Amino acid sequence: MAKFVLAGKANCPYFAKAELLADLLQRSLPKFSIHTLCMHPDEWQQWLETTCKENGWQHEHSPMIWRELINRGGKGMLLGGFSDFLEHVQAYYGFTSDMTTELMMKIATENLLTRELCMKEEVYHQSLIKPLHIWISSALNPTCYILIPQLFAPGVFRDTPTISLHLLDVGAIDEDLQGVRMETEDLALPQLHKVTVYTELDQAFQQAHFIILLDDSWPECGGEDDEESKVRKVSERYQQYGRLIDERAHKNVAVIVAGNSLVNLKCSLLLDNAPSVDSGRFVGMATQLEYEARAHIAQKLSVKTADVTDVIVWGNVSGSSHVDLQRAKVFHYEGAIWGPSDFSQPVLKMIYDMKWLQTDFLNLVSSQRATVASKSQRATAISATNGIIAVLKAWNCNSSAEEVLSLGILSTGQYNLPAGVVFSMPVSFQDGRWSVLSDVIISDEMRAKLQIAADQLKEEKDLASRTRKDTA
Repeated sequence: MAKFVLAGKANCPYFAKAELLADLLQRSLPKFSIHTLCMHPDEWQQWLETTCKENGWQHEHSPMIWRELINRGGKGMLLGGFSDFLEHVQAYYGFTSDMTTELMMKIATENLLTRELCMKEEVYHQSLIKPLHIWISSALNPTCYILIPQLFAPGVFRDTPTISLHLLDVGAIDEDLQGVRMETEDLALPQLHKVTVYTELDQAFQQAHFIILLDDSWPECGGEDDEESKVRKVSERYQQYGRLIDERAHKNVAVIVAGNSLVNLKCSLLLDNAPSVDSGRFVGMATQLEYEARAHIAQKLSVKTADVTDVIVWGNVSGSSHVDLQRAKVFHYEGAIWGPSDFSQPVLKMIYDMKWLQTDFLNLVSSQRATVASKSQRATAISATNGIIAVLKAWNCNSSAEEVLSLGILSTGQYNLPAGVVFSMPVSFQDGRWSVLSDVIISDEMRAKLQIAADQLKEEKDLASRTRKDTA
């Protein structure tokens, strides 16, 4: 069977003539098939250049005709323009065209009008779709691969909205990002509207409703100024992010900063550079650290991680932090007292080994990600994804108002903490907004630990400020 493709500009008279001849051939020859691509003149040139580059062809004018050789396992064979097509069908099939110039021009005009009408209808139908725009930075990060399908799981967003997914990785190889896009499209997710990829910041965060920042890898600089160089690079990037979010994102955007390093500082830099966005829309993710602490308590008590709740992480998410168990509860613990499935007991009363809590437990939590990475030879992407999804569910009203989460948020002086720094503290969500728990007891010993974390965070901000001045 002969399979051809005819492509050309809608207003091209020779495309109209070739199309009419192709229709005649299809009606007359049972084994002749031709597919037509009628394009608006504004679309033609870019499409032509891309198609020729992909196939290694040389062609400059409308129309362009080629023969498909898929039945033989080969790529298309270019015939050329209208004259080449006419010569081919005359030689092989004995057909020709006697269409007048006047009719050619008339059909070309009608083709253009039809194409413009179709484009207007397409724009109108697209305008009826109101997708949720989700941006993920550092999209080649392993966490992104696990996170993408989880975003479409039931319960993450209310009313299962249509989602446009935007994958950003500044300076990455475009082909690598295209691979992620193709894999995402292969999932055949009903809610997925579109996937777009970006390696530059020229369009970053346009119309964003949710932004998940995974940036964690920065070029090594070597020498004694490693930490300062790292802070400088983080500062430069996140200042840019903040300004772009301020200019382009939806004003009710929700921004989650994840990662293993300088999480609080990154969140603080965004806040400083996005003044028109409510500060409550930026959070640093401490939930991963919270879940890691719950896992070690669960192991100690021989229960599942899900049976341990209300663990609180205070302070610097990726630095000096304090794991607070004063509200922590354990369910299904096989102790002296037993109750129904909703019966819980205080963790601190169930763990009698206080030495373990003060030494081994803290060491296990602080080294958990490094331990996992050494065993699996990869980053802790699964637990990072779990923490992000927990925050998204809470933000989208899909969690209980009694559920306690730890988040890095802008301090306004709660619990006599320094105002103006991003500090991890306990919050609960209700109606899509978080509020800080007000009934947590801060002992003198605990206050001293929180002050250490606050001092460390102020030092990070001061270092970021100095590095900006040095580069100004």
